[in-house]
Amino acid sequence: MIPEKLESGFRRFREELYPRHRRTYEQLADKGQRPHTLVIGCSDSRVDPAAIFDAGPGELFVVRNVANLVPPFETDGGFHGVSAAVEFAVTALEVANILVMGHRQCGGVHACAAGAPKDGSLFVGHWVSALDPALAESRAELGTHAPVEAIADDLELRAIRHSIERLRTYPFVAEAVADGRLRLHGARFGVADGRLEWMEDDGSFSVFED
Repeated sequence: MIPEKLESGFRRFREELYPRHRRTYEQLADKGQRPHTLVIGCSDSRVDPAAIFDAGPGELFVVRNVANLVPPFETDGGFHGVSAAVEFAVTALEVANILVMGHRQCGGVHACAAGAPKDGSLFVGHWVSALDPALAESRAELGTHAPVEAIADDLELRAIRHSIERLRTYPFVAEAVADGRLRLHGARFGVADGRLEWMEDDGSFSVFED
């Protein structure tokens, strides 16, 4: 049986939202999708890229994971879901942009900043170990005795930069960037205030003015 909240939400979609976008859905089904941007975001339920950017059906290609990480480029035969999404978005859908979007109060980043043990889970600990190089930078910059909140705040931004640098190691991404067909972006969303910090070309972040 469908959970009550999902059922009521779907009924609202069918009664209110779908009629407004029916023609768009029909065209997407007939002609396929042509999203302009791949968003690599966090799985956090408070951070929905489509809602934040007021995007309609077919506009964004979204992959979400714990702490909005881009994994290293690896071809070891494993199941690389994020890497597969990046490859498909760039080579098949030919998106014009990739946005790595973090957010404030990220639980995964905070746990890493706090030095939470990584051997207490089957998957999460290994996954967030991709933050270790950025964490080392944060601790070197702020000091190992800095408050966890300060380290986490700094780490959220450094993690975005590191993910973008890892994207550049994907050959098909590097080629598309070099050809001018693709641009890489970074941003951090503020859950409490709804503000967006955008990464500038020099790697700094500034608040996007409304």
